[in-house]
Amino acid sequence: MPKFLQRRWHGYHTVWAFLLLLVLIIVVSVYNWVLGVASLFLAGTLCFTMLQAELSFRRNLVDYINGLSFRIKRVEGEAVSMLPLGIILYSEDRAVEWHNRNAGQIFSRKSLVGEGMQELMPEVMASLQNLPSKREPVKEGVLKEHRHELTVDDRYYEVVVIPSERLLYLFDITELVVLRERYEEEKLAIGIVMMDNLDEAAQGMDDQQRTSLIAKVASEITEWSKQFEVYLRRLSSERYLMLLNHRSLQALEESRFVVLDEVREMTADLKVPMTLSIGLAYGSESASELGALAQSSLDMALGRGGDQAAVKAGQRLSFYGGKSNAAEKRTRVRARVIAHALRDLMQESDRVLIMGHRIPDIDAVGAAIGLLKAAQMYNVEASIVMETPNPSITRMMEEIRKDEPLYKTFITTEQALQVMTEHTLLIVVDTHKASMTMEPRLVQYASRIVVVDHHRRGEEFINDAVLVYLEPYASSTCELVTELLQYIHDKIKLSPLEATMLLAGITVDTKHFALHTGSRTFEAAGFLRRVGADTILIQRMLKEDLQEYISKAEIIKHARMVYDQIALVVTQPGMKIPQLLIAQTADTLLGMTNVVASFVISERPDGLIGISARSLGRMNVQVVMEKLGGGGHLSNAAVQLEGTTKEAEARLLAVLAEIEAKEGLFE
Repeated sequence: MPKFLQRRWHGYHTVWAFLLLLVLIIVVSVYNWVLGVASLFLAGTLCFTMLQAELSFRRNLVDYINGLSFRIKRVEGEAVSMLPLGIILYSEDRAVEWHNRNAGQIFSRKSLVGEGMQELMPEVMASLQNLPSKREPVKEGVLKEHRHELTVDDRYYEVVVIPSERLLYLFDITELVVLRERYEEEKLAIGIVMMDNLDEAAQGMDDQQRTSLIAKVASEITEWSKQFEVYLRRLSSERYLMLLNHRSLQALEESRFVVLDEVREMTADLKVPMTLSIGLAYGSESASELGALAQSSLDMALGRGGDQAAVKAGQRLSFYGGKSNAAEKRTRVRARVIAHALRDLMQESDRVLIMGHRIPDIDAVGAAIGLLKAAQMYNVEASIVMETPNPSITRMMEEIRKDEPLYKTFITTEQALQVMTEHTLLIVVDTHKASMTMEPRLVQYASRIVVVDHHRRGEEFINDAVLVYLEPYASSTCELVTELLQYIHDKIKLSPLEATMLLAGITVDTKHFALHTGSRTFEAAGFLRRVGADTILIQRMLKEDLQEYISKAEIIKHARMVYDQIALVVTQPGMKIPQLLIAQTADTLLGMTNVVASFVISERPDGLIGISARSLGRMNVQVVMEKLGGGGHLSNAAVQLEGTTKEAEARLLAVLAEIEAKEGLFE
């Protein structure tokens, strides 16, 4: 019997009560012994009665406890079996030894005894392969239990595994999972739709035709939004706000944003077909932050040439579309505004540093020389940051070395770091990625940065630049710089060598004016020719070495066709080729009959695997290279990988197959 029950009568309070009674009896006996004897008799009777009652209580309590214990033992097994959760005990060889009734109901079987746990729940058991199966004490730092989610017949269960006991509990969490999925599906997403080339497409139209075109496209966008349950609100004649949930966003991504193709095909009869750009954001709890991310996604889509959708979902950034070339801007208003802003920045600076990308090409050096001239026109000290020249610009640098004042403006990265101050202006040309610049530390230390580039914008970007002139429609950075020079100073005076270097950059990036050329490309080339650019000198700089030509022929011997129109070359193991020669081989393959895109895979001298991709415009090779971790332009892209050429080939073919299955490789 518990002590607190024994103390009911035998505690100190009961003893003191009887002692007090005995004292009173003695006092009464002194005065009247007859009354004292009677009192003593009554007290004895009371004591005996209480003792009998206590003994009876104890017998009854013991009987009750024994009966209760019997009942508990009798229903214990039934109670465990009827618990609203599954319980499974498994053996050392991971076979079911015992389970309750609910566990059998979960798997729709009367008995699970003897069945292997690997067959019942393979995913759960796979996570426990390295855990001990014998009963042993759990060491410090090791979890006593492991939790997993399991799906059985459209029901969801949380499995709690206690390996040391070889015991599993299965809790039905279907309602929780359904609520969680519903919450995720109904989370807010915000998007912006923009007609990105309305002015170009409506060029030459009167107001009525322009209005009719806008109404036609707006009707298509509205029907598309209704189909995917998207709330659409017009913000201006060319911009719309989208409000949708995650479920609708997933449906849009699965459809690959078909409205992009529908609008382009619907307006195909125009000189410049109408294209859309879409920026979407999802994942933030703040509506204001989602709005900012949506605008950032739209900027990303526009920076990559438009005619595509950019979706920012948490840390994931996805692109859809982008099959067409960027539409050339007919107006030079932006060039004039950028030129004036750049002029002001130069005048406010104590020094201008101009830097291109690693392994600079003729376009990067030519653009740097053009911006160097702009700074010199305002008597601002300027330098071009460059390390040891590479083979692609050897002849160019030989010509520059003949002009001593120009050659002295070239400095190393260490010299640039020493002369940089808080008032120094850093201009990055022909790239917008800090990691690809000649010296990323310059980007990190510079207080003011200007970006001038013609590549399609990637996920990495110099976000803190004070001025960005990124135009994917341009053939080259030299074309953009040539336009800026015409507005940056009233009387710009280029030397024949400076004009030649700018024209050389345009010539190389357009493959002698065969690719990526627009009216503004020829206008820029015409301006440079008027101020003295020497086309004969350009031809001498671009002459091909006989040994390199033979090397390219050896590489091309291994070419084969995939998807009927793609030339693929994979060099032999151990054959190490410079990146420049890999790129030149890919360019050469484009000149072959029935080739619309080319990929060349080879090991480089530095041990990496280089892939150069080229296209005539019908295929977006930038998307292919981005999926492999690289980037570039719609028709000119590359990537460097670790591993072997066979592994790189397998990864490339897998990406091509994925794109072909989802949306097709060719426009």
